Formats: sequence, C-alpha cells, structure tokens
Amino acid sequence: MPTVDFEEHRPMLLGLAYRLLGSMWDAEDVVQEAWLRWQGIDRSEIREPRGFLVTVVSRLALDQLRSARVKREAYTGPWLPEPVLTAEAGPLDTAELRDTVSYATLHMMEKLSPPERAVFVLREAFELPYDEIAEIVGSSVANARQMHHRASARVTEGRDRFRPSSEDHAKLLMKFMDAAAGGDLSALTDLFHEDVVAWNDGGGKVRAALRPIIGRRKVLAFLEGLISRYEFTEARVVDVNGGPAIWTRVGEGHQLVVIDFRDGVIRDIYTMLNPDKLEHVRPRRSADL
Repeated sequence: MPTVDFEEHRPMLLGLAYRLLGSMWDAEDVVQEAWLRWQGIDRSEIREPRGFLVTVVSRLALDQLRSARVKREAYTGPWLPEPVLTAEAGPLDTAELRDTVSYATLHMMEKLSPPERAVFVLREAFELPYDEIAEIVGSSVANARQMHHRASARVTEGRDRFRPSSEDHAKLLMKFMDAAAGGDLSALTDLFHEDVVAWNDGGGKVRAALRPIIGRRKVLAFLEGLISRYEFTEARVVDVNGGPAIWTRVGEGHQLVVIDFRDGVIRDIYTMLNPDKLEHVRPRRSADL
C-alpha cells in the first residue's frame, strides 16, 4: 500500500529534513509536503520509494533552507538549531547518523551553503553515492565531491577526533551545572577551555546575550552575573540530539543547556531560552532522572 510505504520511511525522512534544516517544525512541514506529493503521483512508476522520497524531501528542504537563511540573518541574537529529544530524531543506527544529529554538528553546519549542507548530510549520514547526490543538488559528480570535502573540513574544524562517552559527557555536564549553580568559579575555570564560547538563543522572546561570549574570562564573568541575578531550579538530565543535556527552570521560564568538548574540557556552551524552540525537548515527568 502507498500509505504504508510512506509511513515506513517517515522517521528516516524526518531525520533527514531535520539535519538539513536544524528545525523539527520545518522538518515536519517538509515531510508533510512530501506526503502530499506522494499522494498525487502515479506510484506504479516508482521502483524505489525510499530513493524517490529522499530526493523529494532533500529538494524541498533545500528550497526552504535557502529562504530560511535570510530570516536567520535578521534573527534577534545568535540563531541556534532547534534541539529535539533523541527519541524523536529518527533512526540513529550508525555512528554517522548519531554524529550528524549532534547539537554541535548541527551548529557547525550553519556555516555551510545549502548545497554543501545537503551534500554533507546525504553523504555522511545516509551514505548516498555521489552520482545520486549530484542529481539531487543539481551539480556534477566532481563538484559534489568537492562540496563534500569542503563541508567536512568546515564541520570538523577544531573538533576532537574522539568523542567522550555518554557517561563521561553526562558527568562533565553535571559538574558544570553543579559548579554554576553553586557559584564555584574556580571549579568552572578548570572545566573551561581557554577559548570557550557561550551561545545564547532567546530569539527576542526572552532576555539573552545578543552576541556570542568568547573566552574563559568573559564567560566566567557572564555566568557570575547570571548566578547573582537568577535562581536555577528543577535541573534534570534529558537525552537530546543523541547526548545528555540539562533542562532547568530559570525564574519564570526554562532553558536547555548543551555542552561540547575539546581536549577534555568544555569548548562550547549552547543555551536555548527561546520558548518556541523548547517544545520538542520539554521533558515528561516519567522521563525525569
């Protein structure tokens, strides 16, 4: 049955669209549009539904990503990807699928042009051959290879080759939250890379730093100011984008904190405060840790 074919592939298609767009809301719109197109074609001529649907979703996402880039340039403060609970991120059967949905990777992919991002995701996460990728993005095979090489270099620039285990990640995350909540600046100093960067996305909906905060000294001063001004309560670990993150109440609102590493210490702190981007990570009581 045609509907069964589509529903069988829906989780994979959502995962693909999410990696391309960095927004689950937009990914759901793209997959719904793909479903409408699937309903309106003669499916007897489609020999490989998965390949056809990957092509449709990729091209729809590319079109949307091109227009989204203009909106993101006018966004209030840094635009960060919309986080999503790992259980909603689609299949994560391989290391490549897990890595390309990680929050740090999604953030790094914002540096890429839309075609570069598509080539990177289709090759890295979904292992499509270059001839199929070239057809999807409208380039030559040689150019697709070049785009993949450039994209890979930019996404992996400055990142550790070996990632910490989930357990080590969670431990370091909790050390960070405990030190921050307790105002222990000396402990935070030991946890931070010298070039640590704090990214805060309030989207103009809630108060947040309008520029990235760069360097250990500035990040420590920024956190010290937050600690003195706000009370952080109800902290809990949630599984987001294939790794642990902290969900916590701040005053009357909530925030999600994700960290990334370099050389065994914290290199990036991503704090999502925009309530519109927190809907897909709001923890359920039964999942609390």
